[in-house]
Amino acid sequence: MEAGGGLMAYWLFKSEPDVWGWPHQVARGAAGEEWHGVRNYQARNNMRAMVVGDQGFFYHSNIGKEIVGIVEVCRTVQQDSTTDDPRWDCVMLRAVRPLLRAVSLEDCKVQPGLEKMVLINNSRLSVQPVTVDEWQIICGLGGIDP
Repeated sequence: MEAGGGLMAYWLFKSEPDVWGWPHQVARGAAGEEWHGVRNYQARNNMRAMVVGDQGFFYHSNIGKEIVGIVEVCRTVQQDSTTDDPRWDCVMLRAVRPLLRAVSLEDCKVQPGLEKMVLINNSRLSVQPVTVDEWQIICGLGGIDP
């Protein structure tokens, strides 16, 4: 699949569901929501690499610890509206679809093919890359066609 002249990339976005959960994201509709509040350089740099059409998993952190849906980048990186500090940017995300079955962190840890996944090896990173193989495996676990 092509997006922005290159191959589409896949990502994972973490959010605490009591602060911003999947239902909040879905409620924003096609307009989407700014993925603001990221204050980690690696996570910010990941957002700077995104193009419109890139897809990502929506992950509930802290509570649940599971992948629950798929989001899509609908606006490339811009200044984070929640701060005047020019170091912090964010993309805009819209909900695409829920997984039929949530995929837990524990599921990922025991699934062959996911041993090198950033989610397992750098659990603190809030915006992280996902490989094509990882994307396909997790979509399968979640009961949807990648």
